Amino acid sequence: MEDYEAQEIEFWAKLEEEGMSRSSMLRRSAAAAFGLTILGNSATAFAAAKAKLSPPTHMDKEHFAALVKAAKKEGHLNTIALPPDWANYGEALHAFPRKYGIGITNDNPDGSSAQENEAIRSLKGDKRAPDAVDVGISFAISGANEGLYAKYFPSTYKTIPRSLKDTRGFWMGDYWGAVSIGYNKSLVPNPPKTFKDLMKGEYKGKVAINGSPLSSNSAVSVVIASALANGGSLSDVAAGIDFWAQMKKSGNYIPVQTTPQTVASGQTPISLDWDYNNLAYVKEFPAANWGFTVPADGVYGGAYAQAVNATAPHPNAARLWEEFLYSDQGQIIWLKGGAHPARFADLVARKVIPKAVLANLPSSAIYTKVKFASIAQQTAAKNLIAQQWPTKVGG
Repeated sequence: MEDYEAQEIEFWAKLEEEGMSRSSMLRRSAAAAFGLTILGNSATAFAAAKAKLSPPTHMDKEHFAALVKAAKKEGHLNTIALPPDWANYGEALHAFPRKYGIGITNDNPDGSSAQENEAIRSLKGDKRAPDAVDVGISFAISGANEGLYAKYFPSTYKTIPRSLKDTRGFWMGDYWGAVSIGYNKSLVPNPPKTFKDLMKGEYKGKVAINGSPLSSNSAVSVVIASALANGGSLSDVAAGIDFWAQMKKSGNYIPVQTTPQTVASGQTPISLDWDYNNLAYVKEFPAANWGFTVPADGVYGGAYAQAVNATAPHPNAARLWEEFLYSDQGQIIWLKGGAHPARFADLVARKVIPKAVLANLPSSAIYTKVKFASIAQQTAAKNLIAQQWPTKVGG
């Protein structure tokens, strides 16, 4: 609330320059009609000035009610690229309106991180623009550097690990997952368990990726995991690009981007995707007989981040959405979807996670081996993929 406090001080200073201090106003308020009129006019002026203040950059319990009121006055929230079965976002998209009476328009549910940032650019000044985005860390960094995001520190900011947030307040990691291999057991009777397995002839025309590495954070992460499994490293993902070039040459890789529809229809019998997405498919499409595994030869984890559009059409609703997502309720919603929420350690320490939720999580043994790329490594990987993928693999 620093912006609010600064503007309030400036407002009162201006009044005092005009010869009317707070104390004199209060003294006159005890007088009859004349004093009351002055107080009333000044209060009206202060209310008008307050109404013009920018949305808050910081939040605490004291000012939360005011944020809720302002968000309800805006009356709507625009989200983008949030598939209902991605990290259990469907529950979040229903719970927020029920809790606050604010409707949500979720545009382009299967969109990529790049498309989210592009929507902020192209729809600037348009009431359809996204109020907040959920993008890969590398896309969050570039978006912040470009000035696409507004500063916002939610009330639970301190409980988000340092490695999962921008200390300037432009973005915060929300959850992370591990790259996994999903498969339709009816169409793939001998499921692959490792990246090396994916090269087998029996998988010809069956292996897909969730998105394109040229625009999708999940697909970039698949390439990084592939590099780890093929002699590369977090600092050099060329081996991962070469692996998919070989996969395409063999005919195993099909450039059909995985969606819930392709999983349900059997169009993508094997899919490289986040563990929480493949977990969702297990539950959502029982007819597909879906299963998944985290490949032991490339255990890679990646996080996503929340950011508020700097020119959001509903700036207060956007901030209330962040408060909801980073509350215990919002974090547990992601956890129920198999994602690892940013505030997981805090939730565990305070013992607020329902036992039933903990019991349904995938085995944690493989996650002790997970590797995470630094911000610099993610940026370098994204740049190398942009240079080499089009010529070595294709679109």
